[in-house]
Amino acid sequence: MPSKRGRAGPPSEEIMLSRMRDWRAEHERELTPDLDDDEDVNLPDARAINLVLRVGELMLASGESTEAVSEAMLSLSIAFDLPRSEVSVTFTTISLSTHPGGDSPPVTGERVVRRRTLDYFRVNELHTLVQQSALGLLELEDAAGRLEQIRRAPMPYPNWLIAVGFGLIASSASLMVGGGFIVATVAFLATVLGDRTSVFLAKRGVAEFYQMVAAATVAASIGVGLLWVSTTMGLGLQAGAIITGNIMALLPGRPLVSSLQDGISGSYVSAAARLLETFFTLGAIVSGVGAVAYTAVRLGVDLNLENLPSAGTALNVAVLVGAAGIAMAFAISLAVPPRMLPSIGVMGVMIWVIYAGLRSLVDVPPVVGTVVGAVAVGVVGHWLARRTRRPVLPYLIPSIAPLLPGSILYRGLMEITQGTAVAGMLSLAEAITVGLALGAGVNLGGELVRAFQHGGLAGAGMRSRPAARRTRGGY
Repeated sequence: MPSKRGRAGPPSEEIMLSRMRDWRAEHERELTPDLDDDEDVNLPDARAINLVLRVGELMLASGESTEAVSEAMLSLSIAFDLPRSEVSVTFTTISLSTHPGGDSPPVTGERVVRRRTLDYFRVNELHTLVQQSALGLLELEDAAGRLEQIRRAPMPYPNWLIAVGFGLIASSASLMVGGGFIVATVAFLATVLGDRTSVFLAKRGVAEFYQMVAAATVAASIGVGLLWVSTTMGLGLQAGAIITGNIMALLPGRPLVSSLQDGISGSYVSAAARLLETFFTLGAIVSGVGAVAYTAVRLGVDLNLENLPSAGTALNVAVLVGAAGIAMAFAISLAVPPRMLPSIGVMGVMIWVIYAGLRSLVDVPPVVGTVVGAVAVGVVGHWLARRTRRPVLPYLIPSIAPLLPGSILYRGLMEITQGTAVAGMLSLAEAITVGLALGAGVNLGGELVRAFQHGGLAGAGMRSRPAARRTRGGY
């Protein structure tokens, strides 16, 4: 039989925010236990502790940021009356400690995330569960049942489409940098084949770093092979766009944004771990593509630095279609709910138009154009997330894909293999700078939106936010 809380209609936003702030204020008052209190106390409900830990574990494993996971767990602990709760979330470990008061000892639970599968469909559903629980629309038993449904729910796309999504990223990127239809088709096939190779190695227990090396090597080899055929037969194909597209499909946009987000919010351990994950992925890409490029040069394949594929600052139809395609294909590979794809496609075009427009009209450096475009996407993405009450990362991560520095990274590798090591290292440094500018820009856009909002999942808006607390001086 449904509970009274379950039958209640959704309150207005003002009531919702007021309730969240009240809950947060009550939590702040209870942070220090009163050990002199001799009144009888009830032990925390083990089912509530288990629910909070399992929700946090699934959110972190599905790709949510550390700060959002912490806030969601705190919201649930308040909603289900866990007294004086403290939450700790790192890159792999989640812990929850609650103190019933009096002479009772604290109760602490912990879970370890051993496997990660980027799945923004589940992240979206978990945010809805947390919001409904925080608003009093779900009882504990209902929330536990809903969590089990989310855990067992099928993906919004079939498995084959998730795999095809990586190929669509590469083909869209190849089209965007001027590869043409034939090259885009080969880029799709090469990237899918590289992805299937990495899956084959994963099933045999090979470490993920070498899976990434293999995926980059397979796709780069096909690109170099087509370049050799094109040069030999005079076809004039921009076969290098295959390698650029594959690099774009493999670049770690999600951990890069999350690492900067965690660092800005004060979760330095998680930020360092995610940033290290980003550089390991970059190292795998550089190793695979660099080895193929070096071998190709030694075998006499003409890798002309003057004709490397690049979109430059073009705003023609093919480039805009490619930008929208990259963003939406990236979203599909991350299992973003289908209803969000149109908005993501528009944001992918928007970030490219801002970047290319600034570089063409004002002649700003690439990093400046990247930052401005990323800030705009950050603002729009956070506004959309707040308006639709969905998590923000499913909007942000795919939308920045058109500006991922695939062509810059490819140029740097080519320069190194052809003996201009200094120029190559500068290009690699520029690629890293552009990547960091993307992450910092979207986070800055989020901070601008947060500065004017009234509350978060647990009323953690403005000065209630842990990351906003000053470490020097007072308010």
